[in-house]
Amino acid sequence: MSTDGRRARDRLMRAGTGEEQRATNLELFFDLVYVFAVTQLSHLLGSHLGLEGAAQTALLLLVVWWAWVYTTWMTNWFDPDSPLVRMLLIAVMLASLAMAIAIPTAFGDRALVFALGYTCLQVMRNSFVVWATEPGTQLHGAFVRISTWSVVVGVLWIAGALAHDGVRVAIWIVALLVDYAGPAAGYWVPRLGRSPAQEWDIEGSHFAERFQLFIIIALGESVVVTGSTAAAEHIDVAKGAAIAVSFLTTAALWWLYFDYVATIAQRRLATSAESGSLARDAYTYVHAVMVAGIIVAAVGAGILIDDPTGTPTPAQLTTIAGGPALYLVGHLLFRRRMAGSWSGKRAAATAALCAVGVAGTVLPALVTGVAVLAVLICLIVAETVAGVRRRHRRELGPLEALEAGLASRPDQPLPAADT
Repeated sequence: MSTDGRRARDRLMRAGTGEEQRATNLELFFDLVYVFAVTQLSHLLGSHLGLEGAAQTALLLLVVWWAWVYTTWMTNWFDPDSPLVRMLLIAVMLASLAMAIAIPTAFGDRALVFALGYTCLQVMRNSFVVWATEPGTQLHGAFVRISTWSVVVGVLWIAGALAHDGVRVAIWIVALLVDYAGPAAGYWVPRLGRSPAQEWDIEGSHFAERFQLFIIIALGESVVVTGSTAAAEHIDVAKGAAIAVSFLTTAALWWLYFDYVATIAQRRLATSAESGSLARDAYTYVHAVMVAGIIVAAVGAGILIDDPTGTPTPAQLTTIAGGPALYLVGHLLFRRRMAGSWSGKRAAATAALCAVGVAGTVLPALVTGVAVLAVLICLIVAETVAGVRRRHRRELGPLEALEAGLASRPDQPLPAADT
């Protein structure tokens, strides 16, 4: 490659200054399409409660998540303020919008629109990275393999869209499994080999911040559902209480992630020698569980406000209590991968939420919602009290222990203290 060509391509990359990178305005603008996609998924699940509706929503969520995740990896390396990168992201937004519009009837009349939107954005973005990176570099080789997987999987998605209903579901399940196996398999391609995640060099602070922002997007859907449902209802005492419980539940979910988990994990990712593997496992895969839990909880908020005095059906209970429980399962898996330990308090809270769901079969929805909120508040209080006692004993907190460990050993794991 000529010197001028190399310089032109270098200008597409983020500056390697050693300083922490932050999310750009374009990335925040890009996320707006996925705000709409999350809303579409929430509405789909809310209108099709049951095993089939849940399975369809889960499949579509994983596709939407994968589209966003791939773009997040890409913008971790490429500068969104570069005109060419900016135009690419706007094109990817357009394809993402088409995909999101098709969500309500993705298994019906708009299956092809959904499949084409997803396939186009994946192939277009990954092909751009192949073009924009210098042959012979690790990133170029990795995206040659990734692009190959995108084309193969894209054929499956489009073939499924063109098939009849029963066959479509089978083909799409295969496509999703192949898609999600890619990072774990290192995108192995015959004669080209693998691209192990251990070789992927990321800017951890920016990467973690992007996933934190998606958690905010999902939590925002809970607020929207709470507000929009309440706005359409006559508000009496029971509904007023349900609105308060729904909002406070969303606030508790926010607290449990952003109080200390997000900060410690971001610092760990930014300083780890195995940042690529951590980013793949704890963020690319595990965060999908948290997002799913938040979306399910958002549907539960709508159900709770709509009929606070009625006894929920088993499917409705799954959203009211099961959403927060699934969210905490994601937290347990996240800590396990980032710290190598389990949180006893969060495991106990998860079990308590499951028990609330069982008891809810004979309780009014509002009582069940209050019990869910009580479990989350007890968890927050228990972790806060543990932190206060630790400070009184003059012990290091998780973040302080991590910083102290980094000072002595650069790749010290997160402390296993159960905060």
